Amino acid sequence: MIEVIPFASLGRFDNEWLAARYHFSFANYRHRERDGLGPLLVWNDDTIQPGTGFPRHGHRDMEIITYVREGAITHEDHLGNVGRTEAGDVQVMSAGKGILHAEFNKEAEPARIFQIWIMPDAEGHKPRWETKAFPKGEAAGRLVVLASGREGDGDKGALAINQDAALLGATLPAGTTVTHAIGQGRQAYLVVARGTVRVNGTQIGERDGAVVSGESAIAIEAVGEAELLIADLP
Repeated sequence: MIEVIPFASLGRFDNEWLAARYHFSFANYRHRERDGLGPLLVWNDDTIQPGTGFPRHGHRDMEIITYVREGAITHEDHLGNVGRTEAGDVQVMSAGKGILHAEFNKEAEPARIFQIWIMPDAEGHKPRWETKAFPKGEAAGRLVVLASGREGDGDKGALAINQDAALLGATLPAGTTVTHAIGQGRQAYLVVARGTVRVNGTQIGERDGAVVSGESAIAIEAVGEAELLIADLP
């Protein structure tokens, strides 16, 4: 089954520097039918204005993946990590037993990001932060594992998370079809960052989400040029 979550139906928050859209319940937004999917608790679609961002704050026991769609984001934390992640690249912060961090858009243009929170497999992991620049051509026409806790995905260059889950991404030329196998008893959440795709024949538009359950595999066809992410989940 493929259940489309239209972008227009997402929760929303807007102020002078942040435009946030919530795929699942988050902060003061509550949707009783969208309280996450397995260990995936948060998928926020954020637009951050230049020279602004999230001041230092704390997290614990959460795997936080940031995928930059446009612009760039700069991370700083109490462990001494400082780094910049730009469009098409990914950062992972394993909050573990506790981390204080800040995220700012230090660029001249708005930054557009997906912020994805996944529950870890246990409490109290060592806090950790990493970022990786994925070659832009690498994701063209195929799915690439960006972050994962599944066995063997680290050998493929994926950033590590503490959960039996994976985030995959692809940029697809118009007319391209890719397939993704879903293991028995597993499910997936797919979000289209750009363009329109058909998943097993179901059309999903730009910035829409889709819950995939009870499917052994999905075929993803790019209606036009498209960019998408898939969270593969237990």
